[in-house]
Amino acid sequence: MVDVRIILSALWGALMMTYFLGDVLRIFYGDFKPGELMGTQASQGMFLGIAIFMLIPIVMLVLSLTLSYPAIRWITIVAAIVLFLFNLVGLPTYPSAYDKFLIVVGLAFNLVTIWYAWKWT
Repeated sequence: MVDVRIILSALWGALMMTYFLGDVLRIFYGDFKPGELMGTQASQGMFLGIAIFMLIPIVMLVLSLTLSYPAIRWITIVAAIVLFLFNLVGLPTYPSAYDKFLIVVGLAFNLVTIWYAWKWT
């Protein structure tokens, strides 16, 4: 059986790549205007918030392999729930079918991550 740490790390990597795929498709499809977010002029603070949010899966990928067992289990559950809820709330705001599909895939990755961390003994 593959170590749970490796599985969790792979799930965080898959989630991160799903987010990036959505961003790339939005750029190529034309849903993206430089300097704007959802029709609003973006500030440095907004981009800092996005950078922090997008960094969560990257940091969790590393922490899954380095943090001790009891701590990483609960941090994983909390981080996956936060990302799940954030994306669930944002799901209706995306007009494109590909975006909705990728967010649903991301939600599934979050659920599987929570399940593996919860079952980890």
